[in-house]
Amino acid sequence: MRVRISSFLLRRVVAMAQAEQDEVCGLLLGEAGWIRDITPAANVAPDPARHFEVDPVVLIAAHRQARMGGSAVIGHYHSHPSGHSEPSANDEASAAADGSYWMIVANGAARLWQTTAGEGGEVRFVAVELDIL
Repeated sequence: MRVRISSFLLRRVVAMAQAEQDEVCGLLLGEAGWIRDITPAANVAPDPARHFEVDPVVLIAAHRQARMGGSAVIGHYHSHPSGHSEPSANDEASAAADGSYWMIVANGAARLWQTTAGEGGEVRFVAVELDIL
């Protein structure tokens, strides 16, 4: 599977991640196969250096906008400031097997993942290729 994203949006996400010591996070907007926009959000996790939690006010507002004809929330992005751009144990514990996209940024690079259900119903992350426009 491949997902399109503009180089501008991708550079923006990577730049935000590089500018912070804590995990940054936000929403990916668009439709299956195309990330058309992002919405940065505050990380409201109790320990933002090691975890992320998208500000629920931003999340609810984005879903309201989608219901009114705006872009759908198709996933989110977050950073791993001292890690790798692969799902962590914390990511696996908080993910749902709902087909959403997870963009993870680390060391100046972003990778995209999609959640699916494994054979036993557990969450599985599948790597997704980014088509950078």
